[in-house]
Amino acid sequence: MLDGKVAVVTGAGGGIGREIALMMANAGAKIIVNDIGATLSGQGTSTTPAQQTKLIIEQRGGQAEISTESVAEWHSARKTIQAAQDYYGRIDIVVNNAGVLRDTIFHRMTADDWTTVINVHLNGSFYMSRAAAEPFRKQESGAFVHVTSTSGLIGNVGQANYAAAKLGITALSKSIALDMQRYNVRSNCLSPWAWSRMTSSIPAETPEQKKIVIKLQQMGPEKNAPLAVFLASDAAKDVTGQVFGSRMNELYLFSSARPIRSVHHAAGWTPERIAEIALPAFRNAFMPLDTSEDQFHWDPV
Repeated sequence: MLDGKVAVVTGAGGGIGREIALMMANAGAKIIVNDIGATLSGQGTSTTPAQQTKLIIEQRGGQAEISTESVAEWHSARKTIQAAQDYYGRIDIVVNNAGVLRDTIFHRMTADDWTTVINVHLNGSFYMSRAAAEPFRKQESGAFVHVTSTSGLIGNVGQANYAAAKLGITALSKSIALDMQRYNVRSNCLSPWAWSRMTSSIPAETPEQKKIVIKLQQMGPEKNAPLAVFLASDAAKDVTGQVFGSRMNELYLFSSARPIRSVHHAAGWTPERIAEIALPAFRNAFMPLDTSEDQFHWDPV
């Protein structure tokens, strides 16, 4: 499905990113494997993870080169997009998957916890997309696949930084889809479920936490790759501005925020009228204070 295309996959040194890169290569794409080889929390660098993914692709008969540039800086992100053009002469697909975690309860979260996660996930997705937008516009084609999360779409405990970044990515993707549609450039989000290095940090101390981890361990990262390949392919040429999810053998289409209830008062609103009239009218439509585990409460199938 991707014959002749060139794809940059960030965070492709392992987990979901690696599986997406492998399947895209199997589908015929030439791959730039981008990964700085940092720890889960963002420390250190190593070329080994990217090199390992490259080796697997080549062993399977595909073509790949590596980039160890950070997505979290404007100039280094541009170097990764330029690498695709230098090695292969073009760029067709960008998968924004790179990420780090600094999970902690909100009242203990530090400024560094916040900025590190936002820089990699949200700023990194912008920097990579912005760099690719220029060649995409000139060639009047291109596809973005941004990795989001139910932590942002629904909610999770102890992930304010991650959730804010991941929900921000959905707004970024929609804006790209709106701004770039005139150039035949598509932008969609993928919300994956998988047992990977990032989810392995989830605590498993209480019986409830252990049940969540057992469910996640059933879902290999490779389960998310088919949806990413489809969204990057010409088979999805009329699909843009959407948010999809994959969970084991299930696929989802997520809704976007829209008005769901309204009230009107001819004399205008006072705080007292809001409490007396608007609040009771709205209350039954309030969104629950739930987590992604509450919404996805059945076992993966």
